[in-house]
Amino acid sequence: MKIAFVGKGGSGKTTLSSLFIRRLAATGAPVVAVDADINQHLGAALGLDEAEAAALPAMGEQLPLIKEYLRGSNPRIGSVEKMIKTTPPGEGSRLLRVCERNPVYDACARPVELDGGAVRLMVTGPFTDSDLGVSCYHSKTGAVELFLNHLVDGPGEYVVVDMTAGSDSFASGMFTRFDITFLVAEPTRKGVSVYRQYKEYARDFGVVLKVVGNKVQGQDDLDFLRAEVGDDLLVTVGHSDWVRAMEKGRPPRFEFLEDANRLALRRLHTAVDATYELRNWERYTSQMVHFHLKNAQSWGNERTGADLAAQIDPGFVLGEGLTPLPEDNSHLTPTA
Repeated sequence: MKIAFVGKGGSGKTTLSSLFIRRLAATGAPVVAVDADINQHLGAALGLDEAEAAALPAMGEQLPLIKEYLRGSNPRIGSVEKMIKTTPPGEGSRLLRVCERNPVYDACARPVELDGGAVRLMVTGPFTDSDLGVSCYHSKTGAVELFLNHLVDGPGEYVVVDMTAGSDSFASGMFTRFDITFLVAEPTRKGVSVYRQYKEYARDFGVVLKVVGNKVQGQDDLDFLRAEVGDDLLVTVGHSDWVRAMEKGRPPRFEFLEDANRLALRRLHTAVDATYELRNWERYTSQMVHFHLKNAQSWGNERTGADLAAQIDPGFVLGEGLTPLPEDNSHLTPTA
């Protein structure tokens, strides 16, 4: 199951995504956590210190390896230079599973030990001063988009992505890559403005969107959110001494999280699992193709010097029943 956490900057989406990741890990479920935010804070929220967080390998720096591995023997993709962030898989492409070892995880993922379990953590890498005027942040999140486009996940497996703040994810098709999107909103006009944007953009793509009200302090805050987002409001979260301790680097054991907040996380978990019945791999694949064609026409064809529409395999549908290719990874080595 693929889950996105979105919201305006400062809404608490990274904190809530980290709590949900801890919840999943505590149940023993396999989890891949991805920090796709322009501000890289998920590692710290999961308990890493500054040095450990800074040492995480950046997916963006391993993009050539990621492309080469995913390309596999797909005859429609002549070289990694012709792959862009929206390139869809086809016959011969290598696909990724949550519970496996592969060169992408070896290069980009690191285990993070949590109470009762461990998760794989991947990060896009920070947007640094050297990137200013040279690249945009989408060049880094492109690695995440390729990862999601080639991912075959099943029930009881979880990929949780902490997305970049605001509505920035609409610059690509990545917002359609999830089974469910949790939008974290504060009970303020600014807090719900991102919800309105997301709701409008996502309306035509079958995106399952639920609101998590954060920093809710009383009935007036609750009434405000209900009036603004209606039935999309799934749960609310208030003050947490556990979170305050975590933000100071001294989190208690996860089992001591307040009962009300544990119940809220359980409701998120239930909502995620319920979306499995809504899966439509044909629609998922067609959306991949839709956004690939848009990107090809707007910039990809010119940048690569190729007609990227030729990369689309018209008979291919991503799905859980596909057989993985035999591995031959001797030519793949991570960038130091």
